This record gives sequence, structure tokens and C-alpha cells, in this order.
Amino acid sequence: MLRIREPEWHQHRLLKGPETNVNLHVFSLGSAEIDRMLTFRDLLRTSPAAQELYANTKRELAGRTWNYVQCYANAKSEVVRAILEGMTSSPPR
Repeated sequence: MLRIREPEWHQHRLLKGPETNVNLHVFSLGSAEIDRMLTFRDLLRTSPAAQELYANTKRELAGRTWNYVQCYANAKSEVVRAILEGMTSSPPR
């Protein structure tokens, strides 16, 4: 089921499964965002420090109230950027 359509951002679509709790992000073929997301995934799979930082951030943010899901996503941006940059940046406060 289509939940989000963002044609202005890499032709992004977010689909949710009707019978399973899954978010499927779809982008146009060749989009740079695909490589960025796969790189992030691979870093989380191979770096215990990145896993811990991201998990702790998500837990902290999940405890907050958000008016919009995008606000939650935006709040994760700094830590995602830090992980992609080799965790040289500070985590969000």
C-alpha cells in the first residue's frame, strides 16, 4: 500500500505491507539515494559502534512525541550523517 509519494526527492515512494509490518522505500533507477542507503545499511551491519549509536538514538527518539513521522526522520539525520562520515561527527542532542 502506497503511504508516501515524494516525486521531488529521488522519485521516492514508501510502501507498507498490508499483512506484515514492513516499510519498503522505492527510488528511481540510478538514484544516488539508493547507494547512500545501501552504504548506511552496510555500515550498520559491520560496525558495532554504528549499530549501538543508531539503536540508542532511535530508542531515545522513539520516546518522544512527534506531530509528523518526517519530524522523527529529520531528528535522525545528524546521526545518520555521522555514521556515513565514519562517525566523526557528534550524535544529536
